[in-house]
Amino acid sequence: MTPSINGFTNGRTFSNGLNGHSVHKPSPVEGFGTRAIHVGSEANRETGAVIPPISLSTTYKQDGVGNHKGFEYSRSGNPNRDALERALASVESGGANALAFASGSATTATMIQSLGPGAHVISVNDVYGGTFRYMARVAADTQGVETTFLNLEDLAEGSEGYQTLLNALRPNTKLIWVESPTNPTLRLIDISRLASIFDTHFASSPTSRPLLLVDNTFASPFYTSPLLLGADIVLHSLTKYVNGHSDVVMGALILPPQHTIVLERLRFLQNAIGAVPSPYDCWLAQRGLKTLHLRMKAHGENALKAARALEQSPFVEEVIYPERAKRRYEIAKLNLSPHARRWIENNPSPAYTSPSTNSDFEPTHPPFPYSGMISFRLRAPSLSTTPAQLASLSSELLSSLHLFTLAESLGGVESLCELPALMTHASIPQEEREKLGITEGLIRLSVGVEEGDDLVDDLRRGLEITFGKA
Repeated sequence: MTPSINGFTNGRTFSNGLNGHSVHKPSPVEGFGTRAIHVGSEANRETGAVIPPISLSTTYKQDGVGNHKGFEYSRSGNPNRDALERALASVESGGANALAFASGSATTATMIQSLGPGAHVISVNDVYGGTFRYMARVAADTQGVETTFLNLEDLAEGSEGYQTLLNALRPNTKLIWVESPTNPTLRLIDISRLASIFDTHFASSPTSRPLLLVDNTFASPFYTSPLLLGADIVLHSLTKYVNGHSDVVMGALILPPQHTIVLERLRFLQNAIGAVPSPYDCWLAQRGLKTLHLRMKAHGENALKAARALEQSPFVEEVIYPERAKRRYEIAKLNLSPHARRWIENNPSPAYTSPSTNSDFEPTHPPFPYSGMISFRLRAPSLSTTPAQLASLSSELLSSLHLFTLAESLGGVESLCELPALMTHASIPQEEREKLGITEGLIRLSVGVEEGDDLVDDLRRGLEITFGKA
């Protein structure tokens, strides 16, 4: 359902009666970085402080019964959370309102609980392990929610993927759950195409159309704007790129202006369940958001440089980064946000001006940065290498790196590395992992904003040390 307003939020509000909260009225404000820095961070009216103060109070004085200044109890609303939500709604282009939660998992749980009992969900099959766990083991048991996991990469009309998707729809299908890029195999979903399929299929009964939710964590609001592509809801684990400093656990939902009924339901659950972030965490996340545009450019350029270096290594079988495969390259370009597209077109750099010698792309289709996530597969030393031996080799590599820290999570300024099959995606049954390509030799990198050459040298040294032993 394409948003009717493609503008951005500048923080002006009007009342809609939602428990004293305001709906933020979109109006055009140019510049992603400008919005990230200024929206929700207006100078304090009482003191003139340029940086918003941290409001730790749990309760607020009323001038009379029910006569308050917009805040009653901090679970229901807090100045720092409101400021962060305003900023998030602004930078997620096409958004009008945002809701912050205590974690990405709490965000997922609240979203699925909003569907009610007995709902059906269609999810991309290569989904974050925690999301799979909640859908398959929590929502299924507590709500009777059934989830169908599908490969959503090929949605060309008449294709097997297209027909499988339509066949999977049921009268009680209420939500389509998409990650793009997916975690950890970095598959890309054509968001606009997916939205168009549902618009056409439900043209005669639009009220039956399921909501299209896009988990935009890996791309961040800088590289992709799902609401402008037709998504109904965007989800973020703010723990990752938005906060960007590995010191906050938080999640958020962002909605376009037309979804006031959905917003009201979700805000009710946000308050009723109470899985809300602390004022201090909101303050930290908003501080991190102010440099998101700067960090994402550096993440992307470093990732592109690392991907090229890995591709040239004899110890690497496959590098998975959007620009390394033609179809993913095309979808990445389609999914690019307007501001990322402008940056890429107007600021060519040596990191991606010319394709590498091993590239499949012509000079007219130059590679470009697209977030800081890379996955790659180690080359087995021999045909007789067992999965256990490959897992041991992967573990040795990860332990031998110095600048890439062996740890779960992603999106911080520091570079991280992990083995999804035994770490972030261990909760997915082995048979399912293998179908998705999440094998013992698949390594996921979160490329940070250190000096790119230093990161490349660290990867090369680690590979040489590991395979020298092998």
